[in-house]
Amino acid sequence: MSEKEEQFLQAYDEHSDAIFRYCYYRVFDREKAKDFVQETYFRTWKYMLGEKAIENIRAFLYKIARNIIIDESKKKKSSSLDQIMETGFAPSIDTRGKTQDYFTGKELVLIVKSLDEKYRDVILMKYIDDLSTKEIAIAINETENNVYVRISRGLEKVKEILKNQELRSVKSK
Repeated sequence: MSEKEEQFLQAYDEHSDAIFRYCYYRVFDREKAKDFVQETYFRTWKYMLGEKAIENIRAFLYKIARNIIIDESKKKKSSSLDQIMETGFAPSIDTRGKTQDYFTGKELVLIVKSLDEKYRDVILMKYIDDLSTKEIAIAINETENNVYVRISRGLEKVKEILKNQELRSVKSK
């Protein structure tokens, strides 16, 4: 087995679940997420065969996955929130440890879904998949400073959403 094949297989073993989670939380469709993961690794392998070096494979995979999702969203609009609510929330990866089980799956989906895409991406990468600010910057072609600002603003949006939910639940009692 060549060094490239070993590097590729190691990247798949180490990152495929996280790439699936990232794709799933972006499109909320298991089958599309699986297809996007497959396409991500296909494009990565093709890139590696072209004698090009990849400095940070993790960030590279997220960058490819993100680009695939963006390309797909330009082709066709994603599922409606009603469809998500009907089919339910069922990713195959248990992320409760990382989200600390504060929310039900539906609440988490609604919070993530309500964020602007530019905040959703960085929040998912940082807090669901544990990417560093530098890795996120590489993945989305932004400076580390811009990533830091997006994370901060995204967290403010999440706090705002949670505060509004608390207010609604207090008023309804």
